[in-house]
Amino acid sequence: MKREFTAVYEKRGKWYVAYLEEVPGVNTQGKTIREAKRNLKEAARLILVTNREILRKSLLNGAQTVVKEPIFIGMAK
Repeated sequence: MKREFTAVYEKRGKWYVAYLEEVPGVNTQGKTIREAKRNLKEAARLILVTNREILRKSLLNGAQTVVKEPIFIGMAK
């Protein structure tokens, strides 16, 4: 399943710092924008998979009622 996020790249010295505007904690760097983009995609995958696993484990440890569903949010650019 693909999602759309906004990648931000900032040139800082010899490096490009990259992060996702919508997801705090997803950030990385690279010597080129191409490298930063590749690293950012991997960082996003790792954070999202890890967050799901943390939630799954916490739900196994005592949640009485849980409702999970997709939610779609329209946003102006």
